Amino acid sequence: MGAPQPGARLALYWAPEPDDPLHAYGSAWLGRDAETGAALPQPPLPGLDIAALTADARGYGLHATLKPPFRLAVSWAEALAAAEALAARLAPFDLPPLAVQDLDGFLALRESSPCPGLRRLADACVEALDACRAPAAEAELARRRRSGLTPRQDALLARWGYPYVFEEWRFHVTLTRRLTPAEKAVVLPAVTDFLGDAPARPRRVTAISLFTQAAPGASFLIAERLSLRG
Repeated sequence: MGAPQPGARLALYWAPEPDDPLHAYGSAWLGRDAETGAALPQPPLPGLDIAALTADARGYGLHATLKPPFRLAVSWAEALAAAEALAARLAPFDLPPLAVQDLDGFLALRESSPCPGLRRLADACVEALDACRAPAAEAELARRRRSGLTPRQDALLARWGYPYVFEEWRFHVTLTRRLTPAEKAVVLPAVTDFLGDAPARPRRVTAISLFTQAAPGASFLIAERLSLRG
């Protein structure tokens, strides 16, 4: 793809490979394919508006955050080169089976057992691209602080532009907004059934994906998939 326009945001995410059934089923659940940008029909959800429940997650695309979204302090070419250099020194590794879990009221796919490789990957992504990141605007920092941060999370926000990195990071592929208990009682079995055995299938993390957001409010799209070659 061409270089993003000024004001675009970038992020490093893990995303299922295009031929992974999880890409197809997860994208259909959210209603959009982040690879192509195509809108997808979502499964019916009796008594609930699935489009509303998945609206935020749909905008970001099916993914797990490694380096949170940021605006560039360097050129697109420099950022891409930094991401490629990072991928070149990282080795592929096995991902534990995934399962739908409740994460602070959100439903998300999470790993079923500890995976040190995931944390090393996320930590490396945060650090390696930080020289490419423009400082977060004061309004953004204030908005995040309004959610209530621990002193450690506030320190991470000040240094890295995001409070949930390093030891505060948790691997998760978001599937819904925060749900009420009544909504969860309907949605949890529905999404678990819809995704079937796709989350639990054996898979390796063989690439990281550079996502771009063209403008505030725009949907994120996969710009580059970078193979791990370490």
